[in-house]
Amino acid sequence: MIFFFGTKTGKKETKTLYNVSCPHCYQTGTLTTVSHPNYVHFFWIPIFKLGTSRFAECSHCKRVYYKEEFTPEMQRELN
Repeated sequence: MIFFFGTKTGKKETKTLYNVSCPHCYQTGTLTTVSHPNYVHFFWIPIFKLGTSRFAECSHCKRVYYKEEFTPEMQRELN
């Protein structure tokens, strides 16, 4: 008998942070956050969520900020 199990990313969610300025180039409204949930699956059916990876990218200077680098202003806008 063969079982198919493993991990797989879920649906990508994007959100633009309009009222937040980039810490690198200081442009306002250019940051976009992307979050990818990661699921454990069994026969391609998601069973439970392992966690979520999140990052933000500035469309002006192309700088990428990972979740650990988010400023309090970014955190406030996401919640």
